[in-house]
Formats: sequence, C-alpha cells, structure tokens
Amino acid sequence: MSTAEQQPPATPSDALLGPADIRELAEVLGVRPTKQKGQNFVIDANTVRRIVRTAEVRPDDVVVEVGPGLGSLTLALLEAADRVVAVEIDDILAAALPATIEARMPRKKDRFALVHSDAMLVTELPGPAPTALVANLPYNVAVPVLLTMLDRFPTIERTLVMVQAEVADRLAARPGNKVYGVPSVKANWYADVKRAGSIGRNVFWPAPNVDSGLVSLVRRAEPVKTTATKAEVFAVVDAAFAQRRKGLRAALAGWAGSAAGAEAALVAAGVPPLARGESLTVEEFAAIAEHKPAAERPAL
Repeated sequence: MSTAEQQPPATPSDALLGPADIRELAEVLGVRPTKQKGQNFVIDANTVRRIVRTAEVRPDDVVVEVGPGLGSLTLALLEAADRVVAVEIDDILAAALPATIEARMPRKKDRFALVHSDAMLVTELPGPAPTALVANLPYNVAVPVLLTMLDRFPTIERTLVMVQAEVADRLAARPGNKVYGVPSVKANWYADVKRAGSIGRNVFWPAPNVDSGLVSLVRRAEPVKTTATKAEVFAVVDAAFAQRRKGLRAALAGWAGSAAGAEAALVAAGVPPLARGESLTVEEFAAIAEHKPAAERPAL
C-alpha cells in the first residue's frame, strides 16, 4: 500500500502535519531521526506557518526548500507559493514526500517537484527559476548549503533559513561583534542579513539540545562594487579569520606574500594595518582584494 493510500485526503484546514501525523508517518516509513543527519522534524503547524509568513512567501513565488524531511514545511509553503521545489538527500524521505503531498494537498501536487540529491551537488532545478529559499537546515551543513544555493541560483531574492541559534547569530552578526566572522562576511556578499526570530526546542521531534533561530537574507539590489572577483574577496576573508587574533598585517602576510605586501594592500584600501578582520565590512575586504600585490617574478 502506498503512503498516499495510507493517509486520508486532507482539507486545507488540516492539510498540515501535526505531532501525531509526523510520528505515524515516520513509523510507517521506518524512519528514525538521526543526529548524524541532523534530522529534527518540525511537528507544530503554527511554527511552519509562522516561518512562511516571516519569509514573506507570495502567491507568485517559486520556492526551493532544502531538506524537506517528512514535509511539514513543504505543505505550508505549498499553501502560500505558486510552486515548491524540494531538495532531499535521504532516500526514504525523498521517495515518500511526493505521496504525502498528493495525499494531503492534492490540488497542489502538480505545483511540487522533488530533486533527490545532495544540495551541495545541485546545479539546476526543474521548472521556473526559484525566487525564494526557505529551509530548516541542519547545523553541520547550514552555512555551506546556504552560500552555495545563493551563489548558484542568483534569481533567489529572499531567503529564510532556520538554523541552530549559534549559527543564526554568526550569520547575522555585524562588524565589531565577537561572533562576526567568515559566515557573516560571505553572507553579506550576497544579501542583507538579519535575525528574524527564535524557535523553541519543543516544536521539533526529537527535541534538539540547542535552540534554533530564523535568519532572513534579502539579496542585494546591487552587487558589492569591486573589480575583484568573489573568489579573490573570499580568499582575503578566509585568510583574515584564519588568524583572527592577529592584526591584518600579520594575518594577511601569507595571502600577500609578505607582511610588507599585506601592509601595502591594506594602506591602499584605506584599512589600518593593525585592524582585525572582525572590524571590517565586506566592502573593505573587497577593497583589500583589489590591491593584492602582484607576485614577484623569480630571479633569472
């Protein structure tokens, strides 16, 4: 018997999954959430609707969701958006999700598409280009998945991700904040980033050991103005925070070829040589990248 046959048709008012639905579906599928996969399923319908509202999902949006799990958030997204494309790596969950959508929201089944893959490997999505990204991301892959999706799909205008609270704080941190670092700067390359709320532990099954937070990212209307490439800017960012206790003259010595070269690039960019990476904006990192010293020619 298919998953669709095991679930009675649902009306719009009860289409979303509740705690009993989630546990029953997991039992039918033989799914036991694992810490290794970062699986914590949202079991509260009010929470997923709140996420959709906070994400400002519009009726004309094409939303991509990473890690849909059993479909809690997917169903809420389908209620509000024009289309939803879900990217799921787990074999069992990927196989079951289309049947869950057909059973609980049959009127929207043709507006749903599944990509069974690791999100880090996805280079194209079916159907119209995505306009929004909404996802509950496991803490261990949250930042690389987020940055990869923003990079590969430039049509994504608005993003809302639910991540571990600590990760949310890092993504949304401003220069000068003690948790400001590589994720903060790289996220700002693509978007304006801010904290958009907190999520308690009791809306998940199983309940995680940490709190979660919502992060909103609205893509920049204009890219960072620089002649440097993204790769060149990110190389400066990585070097600066690899030794974040050091001043930039020392931290960027390897990147520039020497401490003197690093100082020259910093001065040319208008950045104090003894400043630390945690005090710089993404624009300042871009300015440093523009002034990287040319590699010295080897002596003949």
